[in-house]
Amino acid sequence: MGRIFETVWGVWALAALALGGLGAALVVAVTPGLERRRHVARTVARAIFRVTRTPVVVEGIENLPAGPCIVCANHASYVDGVLMQAVLPPRFAFVVKKEASRVPFVGLLLRRIGTEFVARFNAREGAADTARLVRHSGGGNSMCVFPEGTFHPERGLRRFRMGAFYAATRGNLAVVPTAITGTREMLPAGRLLPRRSALRVKFSPPLVSTTRGRDAAHALADAVRERIILDCGEDCAQQLD
Repeated sequence: MGRIFETVWGVWALAALALGGLGAALVVAVTPGLERRRHVARTVARAIFRVTRTPVVVEGIENLPAGPCIVCANHASYVDGVLMQAVLPPRFAFVVKKEASRVPFVGLLLRRIGTEFVARFNAREGAADTARLVRHSGGGNSMCVFPEGTFHPERGLRRFRMGAFYAATRGNLAVVPTAITGTREMLPAGRLLPRRSALRVKFSPPLVSTTRGRDAAHALADAVRERIILDCGEDCAQQLD
C-alpha cells in the first residue's frame, strides 16, 4: 500500500511541477513588468508545494540584507530552483546554466523573470559572464546562485564555480550562505517520479569580503562552502570533483 501511495503521489507531484511550470511560462509571456512576472513565478512555485502538501521550512530569512546581495545555495535537484523561487523575495534574479535557456517553456519562463544565463564549460564565455554578473550586481540587483553549477545523485558539495564570488568581491556585496535539504531525497538526478520529502532552506548570516582580487574571491568561496557544509546535513566536508 505504501508503494502505491508513493507512486500516486509521485505522479501527482510531477504533474504539478510540469503544469505549474507550463502555466507560469504562459502567464509571464504576456505579463508586463519584470516585478509582476516574478510575483507570478513566486505564486506558482508556492502553489506547487501547497497542492502537493510538501512541508517547507524556512530558517534565517531575516539574514537576507535589505540591499543588493548574492544568495549562494547548494544544488541537489531540479526542485531547488522551484523552492528558491518560492521562498526568496521577487527582487532576486537567478543565475542558471546556459543550457536551460534552450529547454522549451522553461527557457521562456527563465528569460521573462530576468534570469542570468552563464556558460559552464567555455572559459572565454565564462569570463564574459562573470563581467556581466559584476555589472548586474553593480546595478543594485540581488542574485541567487547555485555555485556548483549542476547536481548529481551522490551526496556532497561539488567544486564551486567562481563567477559569483568574483562579482561579490568586486562589487563589495554580501554573500548569504544557504543550505537546502530534502530536495535530493525528493527528486535526485536520474529519478523520474518525485518522492515525498520535507524541505528546508536555511539562510546563514551574510559574509562580506573587505578586499578584492582572486585570493579574496577564493577565500570568500571557501567560507561560504564551509558554512553550507555545516548546515546541509550531508556530512560532506570533502571536496568532490
